[in-house]
Amino acid sequence: MNLKAKIFLTVPAVLFFNLSICAQPTILQDDEDVQSWNDVQITVPLSKRFDFVTGFITRFGKNISRLNDGRFLIGYSWKPTKALTVSPFYMHIRARNALGRFRIEHRLHLRAAYKFPIKRFGLSHRSQFEYRLRSPRNTWRYRPSLTFEKEIPKRFVPDAKFYVTEEPFYDSATSKFSRNRFYVGIVKTLSKSLSLDIYYLRQNDGFSRPGDLNVIGTSWKVKL
Repeated sequence: MNLKAKIFLTVPAVLFFNLSICAQPTILQDDEDVQSWNDVQITVPLSKRFDFVTGFITRFGKNISRLNDGRFLIGYSWKPTKALTVSPFYMHIRARNALGRFRIEHRLHLRAAYKFPIKRFGLSHRSQFEYRLRSPRNTWRYRPSLTFEKEIPKRFVPDAKFYVTEEPFYDSATSKFSRNRFYVGIVKTLSKSLSLDIYYLRQNDGFSRPGDLNVIGTSWKVKL
């Protein structure tokens, strides 16, 4: 599949510019929260180009004092080329709403990630579409992101990478870019089959409550 790097660089830049204009978070005392997000992702190779993927996610909110939601995902990862990965998957979510009551949501995802052929550092663009089946009505979102990563010198942290990610959200419910997430973290390879991702995330959202989040997260990735 022939993909042009200029397209992947230009699209995120335009989207991030629109986000800075459209997404203006409302400053409210109850709009801030400190949370902890933790997940385990398991990958089972099926062939040279296909992997089966599943995972479990827990999110603690209200200043990390209660469980906000639990998630389970299942899907596949297809690599038509070394640079491109396409991942369709389903996610089941049981999450608290604004009243503190748990509600069920089903999501259908389609994700495509492209890694640019740059040797000195890593640069990748990801586009993710998600369709949300929930009450009172179904909605969809588009989530483009751009990630920069660089290997950490071995004398400091061996087999580890530092990364920064910017991810805006376009939501059909608001008809605009209403959310932005900024990540900074470290991925540490522990073995051939296990790695650990530790990150800080800042979310700004002028529509959800709470929408402005400070998150400390971990992600364990297991490859069988």
